[in-house]
Amino acid sequence: MSNKRVSYVVAVSGGVDSVVLLDILAQQLPPEHLTVAHFDHGIREDSAADRQFVERLAQRYQLIFTFDEGKLGPDASEAAAREARYAFLRRVRQTSGAEYIVTAHHEDDVFETAILNLLRGTGRKGLSSLQSRGDLYRPLLTTPKAHIKAYARKRGLEWREDSTNKNDDYLRNYVRHRIMPRFDPAARDRLRQLIARARDTNIEIDSLLAEQLHLQPSGDVLDRQWFIMLPHAVAREIIAAWLRRLGVTGFDRQLLERIVVAAKTFEPGKQIDINKRYVMLVSQERLVVAPRLT
Repeated sequence: MSNKRVSYVVAVSGGVDSVVLLDILAQQLPPEHLTVAHFDHGIREDSAADRQFVERLAQRYQLIFTFDEGKLGPDASEAAAREARYAFLRRVRQTSGAEYIVTAHHEDDVFETAILNLLRGTGRKGLSSLQSRGDLYRPLLTTPKAHIKAYARKRGLEWREDSTNKNDDYLRNYVRHRIMPRFDPAARDRLRQLIARARDTNIEIDSLLAEQLHLQPSGDVLDRQWFIMLPHAVAREIIAAWLRRLGVTGFDRQLLERIVVAAKTFEPGKQIDINKRYVMLVSQERLVVAPRLT
């Protein structure tokens, strides 16, 4: 943690991971530099008790507390819950004037996410997707879950258990309960090294993609004839990097495949649907990402 007096929004669910994170930060920073943020997804009937627990915890540390309710319902997907939670955390960061959002993701989360993304076929970035980036700080990524629980017991901390964590109908829980226990220390170390290599490789690939995009006519335009001649896998990576650069998020491999094929085969004058906000305009010479006309 830097000695600079920086303000943080700490995401606290009430589980052991975020309770430990809050305890560590509260020992290192003055209260005015921490805001405790809790998001009630509205997925479980007893979730209001989590909010009350976290509010009391914030009071104990003499910290500002804020929360919001998502009312997502019991059938909400993990992706929908995550998107709603981070939208809330970004709002809190903006209104509080804090520099960073801090979450309690740890090493086991890194491993689980890598395995999940392999199962889902999310591509090269899936192995190393859980990182600190931009205004999002994850200081426990190299800390195993077992160490977090040991710290909590040593400090006499209390926390709440999320009942949905026991439900193996959720793929993440299946990975956590059925796959991760099979990893002995040597296997964990091999997976750790694999993720680190994937991260380094992705940095190199992203740098090469940025160089290619820099050679294009402008930020929102691709030379179509150049694009058509690219190998399919390379074209898919170019589209993904281009969309990220333009601030277009939430795309998956299926959408990328559809865009690549259409960008190479559509007749001039056609347009490709990207999402509710953007389309891609196809001409003889160019591909252009533009706002969707309402």
